[in-house]
Amino acid sequence: MKIIIAGAGEVGFHLAKLLSYESQEITLIDTNKDSLSYADNHLDIKVIKGDATSISILKEANVNNIDLLIAVTASETTNITVCVLAKQLGAKRTIARISNTEFINHKDEVGFTELGIDELISPEALAASEISLLLNQSAFNDSYEFEEGALTMVGLNLARTASFVGKTVKEAAQLFHEIHFVPIAIQRFGTQYTIIPRGDTQFKEGDNVVFITSEGGGDELCKMTGKSNVEIKNVMILGGSKIGYKTSRDLCANNFNVKLIEKDKEHAFELADELEKVLVINGDGRNVDLLDEENIGDMDAFISVTGNSETNIMSCLVAKSKGVKKTIALVENMDYFELSQSIGIDTLINKKLLAANNIFRYIRKGEVVAMTKLNNMNAELLEFKVKAKSKINNKLIKDVDFPRSAIIGGVIRDGKGHIALGSFRIQENDNVVVCCLPRSIKRVEKIFL
Repeated sequence: MKIIIAGAGEVGFHLAKLLSYESQEITLIDTNKDSLSYADNHLDIKVIKGDATSISILKEANVNNIDLLIAVTASETTNITVCVLAKQLGAKRTIARISNTEFINHKDEVGFTELGIDELISPEALAASEISLLLNQSAFNDSYEFEEGALTMVGLNLARTASFVGKTVKEAAQLFHEIHFVPIAIQRFGTQYTIIPRGDTQFKEGDNVVFITSEGGGDELCKMTGKSNVEIKNVMILGGSKIGYKTSRDLCANNFNVKLIEKDKEHAFELADELEKVLVINGDGRNVDLLDEENIGDMDAFISVTGNSETNIMSCLVAKSKGVKKTIALVENMDYFELSQSIGIDTLINKKLLAANNIFRYIRKGEVVAMTKLNNMNAELLEFKVKAKSKINNKLIKDVDFPRSAIIGGVIRDGKGHIALGSFRIQENDNVVVCCLPRSIKRVEKIFL
């Protein structure tokens, strides 16, 4: 695909890096010379210095001949303008990064598609949604919903006491009469290798395992692993950033009790005025005495979303030491992801990764409804819509020539999730969730074309 990325900031550079690894034809536009020089020296892409809202700059980037334009500058006004211009100049599809979630909520009413903007994404809103989902799936360190929970991806680390440690996937499945979960990826403790499990794959202590679950599967996993989905009601949030604000607002709407700590006095008063149901505290969340005064030990969850990754990690570690069950830290450095489990934080989230996941489904061939990359794993989880002409249509799963480095996790049919085994027949309009390693993506795409 030929892709233009407007904005060489954190999200733009990260997208350019991921897409260049896949041999996509990337052009990166930005006004910042230093950002472009770094990208030019580290990535196999074309860079253009200039304002992406300039028609001459867009024409220099051959906008009339591109498949996708992604506008991810720091200004949502710029992003919207770039997309409108690019569409008029011949771009096939456009995506704009925005921070005002009202635009997403009223997308159809305003008619952004008619204006020339095919998709709106908000990394902050995506992060807030991710946090809400993780709090509702408190036993797990990673979670993602397909079709409003018809199927759910959950990740957890296997303790020695888990009932299926030492057993193969096939042996573990026999512990239940009806199967409501299936493992789709395993990372062995202390390694960076991702395994796509088969029937003879053995579970080992310390494994980070990702499962797809249908209704009831999460409860079964909790029983088998000795974990418990504790109800979370009392939440403390550190940082009144856009993510902190959106998370507080969303959690209060779902009847959580929220305390929000914000260091800047003026901003704290503004937040208190806007978030009537949230107890906003002006103070430094790095101060352990302040956390004790605010009864951090009584909290069910602690979420740190300041602009400093190190502050977020350290404050979550303090919360863990005070007995908080669930800790979530926002980090910008991708290298920190590998440390999350070893240092004791339940979940790390990253805006760049969430935005990239949301955008990546437009890069994949076949009708991809949703997509996410697995944290700490070199694997993708894709939801394909089965078409009448798809090679997989009307076939039993066991009869499909599926690569060994990919696995079908489940099928959504008429809004209901199914854990699909070899004897399951795929039908037109099914949504099929597939986990695959990078080397098998092209083969999987061809099956659903």
